[in-house]
Amino acid sequence: MDRTQPGVVKAVADGKVLGLGNIVKGATEGWWVPEYVIKGDAAKGIKPVAPDLKSVADLARYKDVFKDPESPDKGRFLNSPSGWTSEIVNTQKLKAYGLTDSFVNFRTGSGAALDAEVASAIRRGKPVLFYYWSPTPLLGKYKLIKLEEPAFDAEAWKTLTDASNPNPRGTSSLAATLSIGVSAEFSKQYPELVSVFKNVDFPINLLNRTLGEMSDKHEDPGVAAARFLKQHPEVWKAWLPADVAAKVSHSL
Repeated sequence: MDRTQPGVVKAVADGKVLGLGNIVKGATEGWWVPEYVIKGDAAKGIKPVAPDLKSVADLARYKDVFKDPESPDKGRFLNSPSGWTSEIVNTQKLKAYGLTDSFVNFRTGSGAALDAEVASAIRRGKPVLFYYWSPTPLLGKYKLIKLEEPAFDAEAWKTLTDASNPNPRGTSSLAATLSIGVSAEFSKQYPELVSVFKNVDFPINLLNRTLGEMSDKHEDPGVAAARFLKQHPEVWKAWLPADVAAKVSHSL
């Protein structure tokens, strides 16, 4: 669970839910482009079309690279679906970064539609600018570059989460804290598991790659978990007492 989400914050504050550990350090969200947009891909015959694109501040001069097919005088930014908190934040960011006149704020109909749009562009070697987050299969499957934004500022963040604020200020998104959520009753009944859950720590790049492989193979989660345990004992053994880790290893 993401401990920064309002519903989770309230449940934890009320003592109904416990957030155990920080299981994926470096989880992030922001605006991304395929690596070949900036660096090209010689193997696929793709030349870099935005070689100096580094930050959101550079986007206005590259609007033609991300041309919107319905409004060709503007670029297209793939936002989250309407109704998501991130859609509000991204819409406010477009204002804060002075991009409303140069980019169409395109809202996909669903998370799956966003995935499909991005994947389609990448398969065809086309430029695409989009919002995304990690850990996710998409970031494990493709070489992507996250555009730089101003350092996180709590006061500026408030202006981005408020859709009615007419003068939002740009900032990187609030860093997610991902934890294993358990009920208060569960924590009392299973203290040994609570101790394990507190130690869980997935390296972000490895997790993205694992999720990407799982997606490509249409793999059952149980099968993917077993494969992970067999291939990466250096990760999960640190979560367990040595004697327990030895038993798990022997059972695989």
